[in-house]
Amino acid sequence: MGANLTKSYASAQESPPALRGVTVVVQPGEAVAVMGPSGSGKTTLLHLLAGVLQPDGGQVSLDGADVSGASDAERTRLRRETFGFVFQSGQLLPELPAIENVALPLMLGGTPRRDAEDRAGALFAPLGLAGLERRRPGELSGGQAQRVAIARSLVGQPRVVFADEPTGALDQRTGAEVMQHLTGLTHQLGASLVLVTHDAGVAAWCHRTITMRDGQIIGEERR
Repeated sequence: MGANLTKSYASAQESPPALRGVTVVVQPGEAVAVMGPSGSGKTTLLHLLAGVLQPDGGQVSLDGADVSGASDAERTRLRRETFGFVFQSGQLLPELPAIENVALPLMLGGTPRRDAEDRAGALFAPLGLAGLERRRPGELSGGQAQRVAIARSLVGQPRVVFADEPTGALDQRTGAEVMQHLTGLTHQLGASLVLVTHDAGVAAWCHRTITMRDGQIIGEERR
């Protein structure tokens, strides 16, 4: 997915490169965890693979199509239609009920509200959220809100889901429940999952763990 990626945020005299020639191949349906200390480059790598940032060198591709060389509009479309995202804080819109938060990516892409909410509603029972469709984020527990965020990431049937510390704000038990849902549903959809985490227990839910330090991959573990 990413080949020989380099990225710097400042001149070499001010700070070292965030990434130094990193290559990552993610297979369809594979779950990959990226671990490393703060400043290791793991979040930069996630943002490059997701088309949020563009690399200084190297290439990001999906099925042979150049993601990193695409226009801003094309990368925005990819993020809306082909990629899904789960963040540490969920980033749900507080004024919208859960089902509208989940349906929002579809509606932004032009799907009529009723169709979008029907597709969104089909995800609530598999995520243990049945009956919570009309609750607003402030009326949900942390684990429930994060499962709503997972539903939002999956409602468009993405090819790849990117997750940035998806359990970072949760206790261990709730985090395990969230990871069970996240890995289980992405697998059912045949989507790949790329997640950044500091937690080895979270990484253990994935097929493979990549360890980074100082902008480079220093190790891999397969399960």
